[in-house]
Amino acid sequence: MPTITRLTPPVYPGHVDALAEVLADAVAHGASVGFRSPFGPGDAAAWWRTREPAVRDGSLHVWVAADADAVVGTVSLALEPKPNGRHRAEVLKLLVHSRARGRGVGRALLGTAEAAAAGSGATLLLLDTATGSPAERLYASAGWTRYGVVPGYATDPAGTLEDCSFFFKRLG
Repeated sequence: MPTITRLTPPVYPGHVDALAEVLADAVAHGASVGFRSPFGPGDAAAWWRTREPAVRDGSLHVWVAADADAVVGTVSLALEPKPNGRHRAEVLKLLVHSRARGRGVGRALLGTAEAAAAGSGATLLLLDTATGSPAERLYASAGWTRYGVVPGYATDPAGTLEDCSFFFKRLG
């Protein structure tokens, strides 16, 4: 099993290229995670750099899963800054490189984000994913509750509209 590490503000910039590789691989393999083809590592690195201020101010936590060779997965947790929503957080960009899928990396990353959310005082987690995706099956099997589906919510990397499933999980 890869080692999972939280990227603190001082080390985050040094991991942008590795994060970009995982994101670009996900998009290349059809993941509906907010980007359209063509989308390469340079595009992905630019996007990850836009996340750095949130990592610095503590509103975004980012973890990587790395094996002996490279980063093979990532997950992010966005903490809600509004006073009336500090009890909730959102799981974002749970990604596993295609060469590491099926080995429990996604489940381990999800568990890491859930534990960190609980540790930060969050009692409610939210996320969304493409309906019918492997990620949807992971969330359902990990005790998340689907509370709705929005038809044609987003496009896949090729531009085809896809339905999106929304999930929540209560902690504690």
